[in-house]
Amino acid sequence: MKQRLLNVTIQTKIAGIVIGIVLMIIVLLLSVVTYTEINQLYANKNRLSLQTAKTVSFVPAVNEAVHNHNSERLEALTQQLDVRHQADFIVIQNRKGVILSHPDEAEVGNHLPFNDGYKAAVFGGYYNIDSDELLGPAVTGKAPIMTEAGDVLGVVTVGYLKKNINNVVFDRLKRNIYLSLLAVLIGFIASFLLARHIRKDTLGLEPREISTLYRDRAAILSSINEGVIATDKDGKITLINETAKHLLRLNERNVNQTIDQVLTHVHPDRLTDQAPIVNKEMHINERTIIVNLAPIRKEGAYMGTVMTFRDKTDVTEMLDTLSEVKRYSDDLRAQTHEFSNKLYVISGLIQLEKYDEALEMIRDEVSDDQQTNKLIFDQIQDAKVQAVLLGKMNKASEKKIDFQVDEGSQLDRLPEHIKSSDIITIIGNLIDNAFDEVLKQTNRYVMFSALDIGHDIIFEVSDNGSGIKDDAIPDVFTRSYSTKAEDDDAHRGYGLYNVKQAVDALHGSIEMDSNEHGMTITVYIPKERRGGRSDD
Repeated sequence: MKQRLLNVTIQTKIAGIVIGIVLMIIVLLLSVVTYTEINQLYANKNRLSLQTAKTVSFVPAVNEAVHNHNSERLEALTQQLDVRHQADFIVIQNRKGVILSHPDEAEVGNHLPFNDGYKAAVFGGYYNIDSDELLGPAVTGKAPIMTEAGDVLGVVTVGYLKKNINNVVFDRLKRNIYLSLLAVLIGFIASFLLARHIRKDTLGLEPREISTLYRDRAAILSSINEGVIATDKDGKITLINETAKHLLRLNERNVNQTIDQVLTHVHPDRLTDQAPIVNKEMHINERTIIVNLAPIRKEGAYMGTVMTFRDKTDVTEMLDTLSEVKRYSDDLRAQTHEFSNKLYVISGLIQLEKYDEALEMIRDEVSDDQQTNKLIFDQIQDAKVQAVLLGKMNKASEKKIDFQVDEGSQLDRLPEHIKSSDIITIIGNLIDNAFDEVLKQTNRYVMFSALDIGHDIIFEVSDNGSGIKDDAIPDVFTRSYSTKAEDDDAHRGYGLYNVKQAVDALHGSIEMDSNEHGMTITVYIPKERRGGRSDD
């Protein structure tokens, strides 16, 4: 039963509630009005019956007719007064109780003891009383007929039958019921129109469906990693999810504010005809945020805008990771190619039966590898740096670059706040940039050094390339800047830019020394975390 009630449509619910309220009010009003009318009608009849009785008792002709026992004269007078005052009956008795005038002529002359009229006959009182001794239950007024000397000659009884009064009440009640039915009909029509209007506003959805959608929307918005802000057609914010609150430093008090109060880059007047914006970078709260903006239109009319926000740091880390994976893959291919070539040479020497030369070549390779590995593994303790250097060694071997690790290098394990992605970005890009610079030289030389003495970790990469002009040094860390030809690689110019971003995130610094004999880049990274990463 309860389930069936829950499945009732909102239109039925509204109609039922409205009709129920209208019926309850109508029943209440009918009860009050009927009770009031009954009391008022009986009060009026009491007043009229007593007033009419007094009027009849004061008529001289009535006094004279009672004194003379002239029933015919009294009948004529009472009929005349009955029409004038619209009483149901007028009965006149003499002091002894003999009926002198009665609506029923057969009763004239009969004796009727004074029961209800006792106070009027004996004491000459004027009063009202409910009586059924004459023509049935009636509201009556009693008045004595007095002589000039103050003696009681008789009693006048004027009455209104209760059945007639009740008929009047019933007629009025029927009229009120008809009016109430009209009100119910109007209420039903109004409830139907109201329900249809509400259903139109809710797009035909029932309340339970709306609540389900609301819960689903809240769950979806809270689960996504992108910040979401929605505005109405006036540019007022209607929705902010938790990610947007955290990313843009907002709270629930920002709801109903205009978008320009939250984002100074966006003006509400421009949203109306604004074309969709995809992956636009904005600097908000000292962060680089990627913004997507999509206007909402219905039948060509602007309804609002949905904006999504994503921290570029996450995207950058993902791109850097993918880039380094690609570099490692290239390095492994280079290593495979290099060792394949050496194996072919050794195989050829063996086939030519030049065993001594093959053994000497193997000893040289083993000696070089052992010396390099001993330096890397003994003096550099951090596995992340070791992995990067080993990969670059193989890449340098393929490109015929003399890549050396400074014998004075000394590095313990890096602090936890320096992530693998930071080391890959900083060391990997510096070494790759140095490799690219020396490719134009006959003798290609690159030196790497690492120190952790003092409060800073120091990485230094030197090469014997052609260097960079002094006026170009401020630009080398900007995005898309490259010393290579524009048609060499469309994706060049991001290496040193990424290095600068990673070093800034660690609150470090970069120094550069460049001349015609080469370039040295030194990176200083604090060992202690300074107020957290700048991209947190």
